[in-house]
Amino acid sequence: MLAMVFCGNQVFAQVSQSPELATKIKDEGLNNSKIEEISQYMTDLVGSRLTASKQKRRAESLVVKKLNEIGLSNPRAEFAAEFTRGGWDVVKTYAAMTQPYYCAFSVNPKAWSGSTKGLVKGECMIFDVQTKEDIEKYRGKIAGKVLLMPATQTYNISFNPLASRYTDEQLEALTQDNRVQGAISPAGPPTAGRFPRQAFDRNAMMELRQLTNDLLASEKPLCIVTGRGTFNVPSGTGVSYKVGDPEPTPEVMMPIEDHGRMVRLIEKGEKVEMELELINEFTDDQEVHNVYAEIPGTDPKLKDEIVLIGAHFDSWHGGTGAADNASGCIVMTEAMRILHDLGIKPKRTIRLALWGGEEQGLYGSRGYLEQYLFKDQKKLPGFDKFALYLNMDNGSGRFRGIYLERNDAAFPFFEAWMKYIEPLGFNYLSPRNTGSTDHVSFGMLGLPAYQFIQDVLEYNRTYHTIMDTYERLSLGDLKIDATMVAWLAICAANDPGRIPVNPAAMNRRMGPPPAQAAPAQAPARSR
Repeated sequence: MLAMVFCGNQVFAQVSQSPELATKIKDEGLNNSKIEEISQYMTDLVGSRLTASKQKRRAESLVVKKLNEIGLSNPRAEFAAEFTRGGWDVVKTYAAMTQPYYCAFSVNPKAWSGSTKGLVKGECMIFDVQTKEDIEKYRGKIAGKVLLMPATQTYNISFNPLASRYTDEQLEALTQDNRVQGAISPAGPPTAGRFPRQAFDRNAMMELRQLTNDLLASEKPLCIVTGRGTFNVPSGTGVSYKVGDPEPTPEVMMPIEDHGRMVRLIEKGEKVEMELELINEFTDDQEVHNVYAEIPGTDPKLKDEIVLIGAHFDSWHGGTGAADNASGCIVMTEAMRILHDLGIKPKRTIRLALWGGEEQGLYGSRGYLEQYLFKDQKKLPGFDKFALYLNMDNGSGRFRGIYLERNDAAFPFFEAWMKYIEPLGFNYLSPRNTGSTDHVSFGMLGLPAYQFIQDVLEYNRTYHTIMDTYERLSLGDLKIDATMVAWLAICAANDPGRIPVNPAAMNRRMGPPPAQAAPAQAPARSR
C-alpha cells in the first residue's frame, strides 16, 4: 500500500515531451531562426535602455510592437515599481585634453550626473580624499577645476584568450555541491574556505562621503573624472540621485589608459588641462515598467498556471546593452516565436517577461513578485499557480546546463526534460546557487526559478561598457539557446507535475536579495 501511495504521488511528474515535438522545435529553431533579425532589432534599432529614461520608454514601445508582429497574446508594458531616481538621458558628450597637447578622449558620463555649463575648460588636479583631514587640504582649491580621481586600476598584459568557453573539467566541478569542504571550484583547485572580509567602519565611510559631497556642492568643480575600463573603452555606472535633489556634479568615466596618462603627467609636474561639454537631461519619470506577452494555456485545469521565461530589458547607456542583456531578451523572444509559429498549444500559459530596473536592484522582477505572487508577508493567488521561471543574464554564450539553487526536487524534472537537448550541449545540472540577477527575486521565496550555466565568451571585458553592442553577440550560440528554452518551456508547460517550492526557502520574507540561499542538500549530477 505504501508503494502504491508513493507511486501515486509521483505518477504525474518528470514527463518529457515526444521526440516528434523535439524534432519540430529543433528544426524551427536551428533551420528557420529569426535570431539575427531579432538581434538587430533589439540592439541597433532599440538602442540603450537605462531605467526610466526616454530611451527606455521608446524601447518598450518598439518591443511591444515586435511582439505583436510575432503574434503573441496581449503584448504590453506594465508598471512594476516606483523609481525615485527618475529618468536621465545623454544629449551630448565631448571631452579632450588640451594641455600639454590636444587629444580627444572616449568618455562615458555617469548616469544621473549633471551637465556642464556649455563648453568649459579647466586645469586638472588629482582629488584623493581618504580621511576627513584630506577634506581641508582641498578646501578653497577645487572650484573651476577638473578633478581626476586617483588611479585604482592598472593594466597588466594577459596571455589568456579574450574569449573562452567552459572546459569539461570546469563544468564537472559545477555539479559538485560547493558547501562541501574541499569542493572543486570551476577555476580548478579545491576551495579551502572563505577569505576574511576587510574590516571597515561603515558609519565613518558614510560620513566621509557626505563631507566630500558637501565640499563638491559648495565649491563646484567643472567635472569629476574616474578611470575605469581597459582597451581605451570606458565602462558605465551611475551616481546617487533622486528626483528633487540638486543636480549632481558632472562626472565621466574614462578608460584607464587615458586617465592614467593625465595622472602620470600631473605627478611629474606637468600642467594638464581639459575641455568638456556634457549635456544630460533629467525627467520626472519615476516608474519602472516590465514588458509581457503570452502564449495562453489550453488545459481547463492548468491554463491559469504560469511558466515564466525572461531576461532584463534595461541596460546601461553607453552602448546598446547587447550582451547585457539584449541577448537574454533576444533568446526568450525567439523561444516564444518558435512555439507560436509551430502552432504549439501549451497546457499551462507560457509568459514572456522582459524586466526593467535590474541594473539598479531587480526592480522589475521584485515588482512582479509584489503584484502577483507575494506581498506584505502573504502569498497572493499567483503564488500557487507559479510553475517555473527560466532566466538568462550572462551574455550570449551557449547554455551548458542550469543552476538548480539547491532544490533537490528540481533534478528529476530537468533530467527528464533535457533528454532531447543533450545533443545541443545541455549536459550539466548544478546544485549550486548563482546570484545577481532576476531569478533571485523568486528564489528568495523558494519558488522554482533558475539561471542557465553559460559559456563566458568575452562577457567580462565588455559588459557595462560602450563596447556592448551588436558585435558582442554570438548569433550561433543564441540560436541554440533559444531552441533549448523553447523546449524546456513546453516541457514545463505540459508536464502533469510541477517542481515544488524549495522547503529550505519557504519561510523567507521580502527584503534585500540574499547573497546566498539557505542550504538545502542537493546531489551532484551530470549527463
